[in-house]
Amino acid sequence: MFRLERPVRFAEVDAARIVFFARYLDYCHDAIEALFGALDGGYAELTMKRGLGVPSVHVEIDYHAPLRYGDVAVIDTAIERLGNRSFTMLHTLTRKADAVRCATVRQVVVLCRLDTIAGVDMPADVRALLAAHTAPSPG
Repeated sequence: MFRLERPVRFAEVDAARIVFFARYLDYCHDAIEALFGALDGGYAELTMKRGLGVPSVHVEIDYHAPLRYGDVAVIDTAIERLGNRSFTMLHTLTRKADAVRCATVRQVVVLCRLDTIAGVDMPADVRALLAAHTAPSPG
């Protein structure tokens, strides 16, 4: 599992003074960028030099409790399934102060060429990185 801690910024809250629902996907993407930071050149090199991206093809979100300005979100990301061209991540977002679960996000992404948006087989370094964060099988 990969962990990222990220403060909630003022611009991310709505009129109800809680994190706007769509921002949770931004938090998950921040975790993805940080996870890929372990590759040579990080996420920037993966996308800008190697021309590879990880667009989402399916996302499910369950909201459990609000995050507010001043909170620190803890984003735990585990790889649930690792295929040849796609993988499924489970992001669990909690408040650092009290460990309350705020959201659960299941995200399926496909590794693709950014110039054609066509799926490609996963390079060995990407596969090894993702495999290192694979969730243990239940049972």
